[in-house]
Amino acid sequence: MKIRRSKILLGLFIVLSLSSCRDKDNIIPDNNAPYYGTIATVLIENYINRSFIDLIGREPLDAEMDHYLQYLRDNDLSFESRDQMLLELQTDTTWIPGDTSYFHAYHQRMYDLFKARFLEGVGDQQLNQEIGILNFQIQLDTLQGNWDKYEEHVKERQRYMDVLLCRSKYRDGSWTIDTVCEKMIDNGVYDYINMNTFNFVNASFDNYFWRYPTQEEFWAGFWMVENNEPQIIFQQSGSNKTDYIHILISTNEFLEGNIIWAYKLAVARDPSTQEVSNLIWSFAQDMDLKSVQRKIMITDEYAGF
Repeated sequence: MKIRRSKILLGLFIVLSLSSCRDKDNIIPDNNAPYYGTIATVLIENYINRSFIDLIGREPLDAEMDHYLQYLRDNDLSFESRDQMLLELQTDTTWIPGDTSYFHAYHQRMYDLFKARFLEGVGDQQLNQEIGILNFQIQLDTLQGNWDKYEEHVKERQRYMDVLLCRSKYRDGSWTIDTVCEKMIDNGVYDYINMNTFNFVNASFDNYFWRYPTQEEFWAGFWMVENNEPQIIFQQSGSNKTDYIHILISTNEFLEGNIIWAYKLAVARDPSTQEVSNLIWSFAQDMDLKSVQRKIMITDEYAGF
């Protein structure tokens, strides 16, 4: 009995020893929390420079570079300090020569990026020219008493004007990103770029969701837009182009599409499923693209640390 008990104890000792060895083998070396005190100054300057360009469209002045370099250093490059710098670039209304303010420059930058995404970067001058042509048409319609054409041209003019309004309405918070994206595809320029309903449906999916529609989605959207036929898409019913656009911008996939866009702009890649999941709930609540941008831009991947 004593010999058997000794063998059992010896076996347990061996098992525990081997288990201990395996635990040691599973320890990942150099897995300590990152220490940013050794980050080279040039890397921090690159991060500041890149943040300025991406958010307000220009490089920092020397005084701005010195200020934020010292600020980030004083705060050990913490994520909180990075977020604060980015927040100031998005929201600070202090007057700055040439920019009016960071707040103004940021929203001008976003307006330009929206137009690049949807309208091939069309200039405001061209939009105003189209409005001028329509103003002339509206005057003719009035003189000729052609009230059907009058109503049509007034609506078409408003669609162009809404694109121009995106800058100020997004800046003052009157329009959130869903409304801005709606206006960016509901206008004559977008119709001209995507010449017919076939192209319009494909382009709207690609621009909003970064994918093309399934066959079922395509034909539902096509007949809704082309013939004003009642159709169901994304489990919602609609019967015209306006309904179609509203349905697209009310989907979770629209939110995912804007997170994908933010990642493409910041780090030139698509987000993982987990990265989208981490952001989409809060984004759905507040439609705050600024917050999405900051959460990407405070990362070491974006910063290059």
